[in-house]
Amino acid sequence: MIATGIGPHPGSDARGYDEALRVVFAELGEPGGHGAARGLPYLPQLPGRGPAADPVGRTLAVVAELGADLQPAGWRLVGGSRSRSGIDHRRARSLLAQDLDAAEAHAHEWDGDFKVQVTGPWTLAARVERPRGDKVLADHGARRDLAEALAEGLREHVADVRRRLPRAARLVVQVDEPALPDVLGAKVPTASGFGKHRAIDLPEASALLRVVLEAVTEADAEPWVRSAARGMPWGLVAGAGARGLMVEPAALGADGHEAVAEALESGRVVVLGVVPETGPAAVAPAERVLRWLDMVGLDPGEVADRLGVSPEVGQAGAAADAAGVARALGGAMAAARSLS
Repeated sequence: MIATGIGPHPGSDARGYDEALRVVFAELGEPGGHGAARGLPYLPQLPGRGPAADPVGRTLAVVAELGADLQPAGWRLVGGSRSRSGIDHRRARSLLAQDLDAAEAHAHEWDGDFKVQVTGPWTLAARVERPRGDKVLADHGARRDLAEALAEGLREHVADVRRRLPRAARLVVQVDEPALPDVLGAKVPTASGFGKHRAIDLPEASALLRVVLEAVTEADAEPWVRSAARGMPWGLVAGAGARGLMVEPAALGADGHEAVAEALESGRVVVLGVVPETGPAAVAPAERVLRWLDMVGLDPGEVADRLGVSPEVGQAGAAADAAGVARALGGAMAAARSLS
């Protein structure tokens, strides 16, 4: 049984980042073994440092070749190579390098699994603008270019993390796709705000997601996809090559429960977001997991090694603090031990 976190933490400076890493390894630094609970530490994100450190800025720091800058409306690609990037994009790359340095210092002897997080190609296309305005989502060629640049950047990123953590047993790349249901449902607003971008068809959605997930696999890492959005097409995600699904059971419809259960039964990892962000749980996280397994008709003993628990959401909200993050991650670890 696996215990892990989502990625975002509170904090706005280098000291906060060091504290985030300390909490992650203090609560999840338990490699475990076959049949035992095991922690999956991860590279924290601190959106409180500004757009250069939020999930989109962090991912643009990974993207290869393409440059970007920050505009009042958000991140925008710039024409030409990364050498034409604005100061905020350069800061995003610098922060990522600093954070990897810090992780290397904390985890140089770590021999368990380790996870990093990026924004997926469809959410990125829905939130980043083209050089001449409007979202990348509006242009077939631009969204393909962005997905391929993300794939190439992830190959380099995975290799860099591997060099820094040579003893890590397995590297997981969490690909966050909260906007995918809106992309498929024609719910992403145009720049004017008066219209919506047309729906993307399922074959293209699968193909571009596959470009990114296959790049992760080719780099000798394991691609997982996470979303807490309702209407997430989990069958499509699994078919595109995701080796793990990170889901919030409360957001799953009937089709979602079935698709996630099938993925778990077929050998993929499934991480259930069942630990509250703050405060005590009305129902114990371990009990929520057992109820879900009973609902979908799976035997806990047969799937425990591929099943995980996490907090319901990332923990960078205004009410979050290091102690609260530690409680949530500790709660995930306690649930994993109980279920194991």
